[in-house]
Parts: sequence; structure tokens; C-alpha cells
Amino acid sequence: MYAFEFFGKSLAASDILANMDNSGQANAIAGAITVSQLNRQVKTLLEQGLPRLWVEGEISNLARPASGHLYFSLKDSSAQIRAAFFRQRQRGPTIGFKEGDQVLAFGRVSLYEPRGDYQLIVEQIEPAGEGALKRQFELLKNKLAAEGLFDEAHKQELPALPARIGVITSPSGAAIRDIISVLRRRFPSIPVVIYPAAVQGEAAPAEIIAALETAIRRDECDVLIMGRGGGSLEDLWAFNDEKLARAIFDSPIPIVSAVGHEIDFTIADFVADVRAPTPSGAAEIVVPDRLDWLRAVNSLTARVARLGQRALEDKGQTLDWLSRRLLQGSPQTTLRRQEAQLREVRHRLAAAMRQSALWLRPQLTSLSQRLSSSGRNRIAAASHRLDLAMRGLHSVSPLATLDRGYAIVERADTGKVVLNAADVAAGDDIRARLAQGELIATVKSTKNA
Repeated sequence: MYAFEFFGKSLAASDILANMDNSGQANAIAGAITVSQLNRQVKTLLEQGLPRLWVEGEISNLARPASGHLYFSLKDSSAQIRAAFFRQRQRGPTIGFKEGDQVLAFGRVSLYEPRGDYQLIVEQIEPAGEGALKRQFELLKNKLAAEGLFDEAHKQELPALPARIGVITSPSGAAIRDIISVLRRRFPSIPVVIYPAAVQGEAAPAEIIAALETAIRRDECDVLIMGRGGGSLEDLWAFNDEKLARAIFDSPIPIVSAVGHEIDFTIADFVADVRAPTPSGAAEIVVPDRLDWLRAVNSLTARVARLGQRALEDKGQTLDWLSRRLLQGSPQTTLRRQEAQLREVRHRLAAAMRQSALWLRPQLTSLSQRLSSSGRNRIAAASHRLDLAMRGLHSVSPLATLDRGYAIVERADTGKVVLNAADVAAGDDIRARLAQGELIATVKSTKNA
């Protein structure tokens, strides 16, 4: 039995029933309360004793009065509760709710006092299955975003022209037909590898992860398209799996996510390197248009041809210029040019010599005569000075003294001139130079002055 907190004291449901007899009527005892007081107490017990909560059930008895409020019942297989959704609490359109819809209603339990009706005052309402999935989606999205799995820094660039394209999807779905049709139209020469996997149901996430691991292991594709056609949130739920999100993040091969329609978003869209609005859009993204590519190639080819022709013309001009330089600098041309220069120099030299001879001959004759006369005069003066010097030198020469009968005595062993008799001793050999010849003698005795 429920227990509630009522005005600071605990009050059990049995306490309320204790004031009533078996017939359901209040005992006529002191302290009996009125119906209004009872309903007010019950309302207070309900509102204070139960927290706000989510209630799932099917809508029935739906009423939309002119006030804008919504009144309906929520029921399951064995019970129902009245509910009121007031206009001021409503956010967004509510016209979509109808009889028989399974919904989740969030609010507080209360009591409508005038009639004693137990009811749920709704503050928020959403489709039952989709609402729970949306909450799971938002929780996982916030978690992975906080870990950085959605950051642009981790996104890989798609190849400009892939050599091979891989597709992870159901081989029997409409998505693969759309993808192949677009690829065949845009660039039919690029091969496509299909990695089959279920894209809906409980087993789908594991099959998609296995297909991705196979594509990574085989390493035969430059880019992967992962996706399926449109559907409800439950249909697309396989692409909101956390393990699949982490597998996409770790893939070394760029992945294009193409799940559902343009308005559909899944966790795979946020983790993938590129998000396409539809499977057909993914095929448009991964390959260029063949005609655009051919036009670009033709434009580049023409440009290369123009550049090549221009380069050939420039090189031809350079070759002509170098040929002229080579011809001008060849040994034969150089010899011819030098021979012509030598002949010119010879002619100029011969002409200069002839002109110089005519101009220098009289001057040379005069200079020769002057030089000859000056030479004879200088030789005569030099001869006269030489004679005088010779006579002066002879007059003071020792040899002239010898002519007068003197002799020069030298030691025979040292050649030193003997000036003093004490410089020799008896028995010493001496040499005496005379005016004519020399005498070799031995000293018999000496006598000092």
C-alpha cells in the first residue's frame, strides 16, 4: 500500500479509509470531513507523493475544444487514466496526434476536485517508440561528440577519381540500385564492389561492422559508400549503433554515409568522412561526371598541346640563334676572321713603316752624325784622363820604387812583407821582389837597427 508525505507527517491510504465504514459512507463521528476536503487532501497527496514521470499508453477519447487544450485518456490492455494537455504547455504542432496513437506522456499526477477524477497533467508528449529512440540518439550523439569522433580534423579527403568503389548495404534494397544507376551514368568504367549486410533489425549493426572489416582487410577500394534507403527512425536505427560509429571512425578507407533521406540524420552521418543526403547523392559525390571529366581532359590536352607548340617554337628560335653563334664561333670561321684581321694589320703596319721611314730618315742621319761626333769627343777625353791617371798611379806605385834599385822582402812561408829585421830569424826563407824578377834566399843572420 502506498504511503504519502502529507503536511510533515506520514499518512497511509489505510488512514484515509479508517474514517469510512463498510458501506463507503463517512462515520458520523466527530472530526468528519466534507467531500471537497477529501478531494483536496487526495489531490495534495497525489501531487506531493508522486514525482513527475513518463507514462506510456494509447490515446483514446481525444477531445480538442476551442480553448486549445487537449483532453484524452491513456490506456493499455487492462486500465486507463484521464489526461489533460493544456495549451500553454504545448510546444510545436499537436495536430498529428490521433485516436489509437501509442505515445509517451510526461507530467504529474493530480485530481480534478469538482468530479474527483484522477488524471495526468501532461507537460510533454511524443510518439512512444520514436521518443525513446530519440533520447538514446541524443545521449549517444553527445557522448561521441565529447570524445571528438565528429571533429573535422579527423575527416579524410575523398579521392578525386577512385580506382574502385565499395558499397556496404543490402544487395536487395533500392539503395544499391540507385547507387549503381548513378555510377553507371556518371563514370561507368569505375568498378564497384558490394559488401552485403543487413541494414535493418537487431543483427544489422554487427553485419555492417563485419562488412566494413572485410572491406578494410581486402583493401581493394579507395572509398566506401555505407547506407540504405529511407524509413522510420526504427528502420534506420542500425546506423545509430555505438560500435558501428567507432568502426567507421577507425576506418583507414574514407567513408561516405548515405542513410535515408535528406532530413534523416544518424550517428553514422556524423562520424563518416562525408555525409550524403541520399544513396544517389553519395554516388554523385564519390565520382565526377564522365562528360565533365572528359571536357576537363580535353581542355587540358589542348592546353598542353598549345604549351608544347609554343615551347617548340621557342626552342626552334633558340636553336637558330645557337646555330648562328656556333657558326660564328667555329674554328674555320675564327681562322678566316683572324686571317682577315692579320692581313689588315700587315697592311696597316707596312703603311706605317713606309710613312715612318720617309719621316725618320733625315732625323736618323742627323742623329747618327751627332752621336758619332759626340762619341769621338767623349772617347778622346776619357783617353786623356786615363793617361793622366796612369802616370799618377805609376808615380806612387811600389813598382816605380823598385825601378830605383829597391826591393820588397816577404817571408817565403806567409808572404808577409818584412818591415823589421826582428820579423825574421836566421834560417828563415825569404823572397825579395826586384824591378826585374825575384830572389829566394835564406837568412844567415839578422841585425836590428
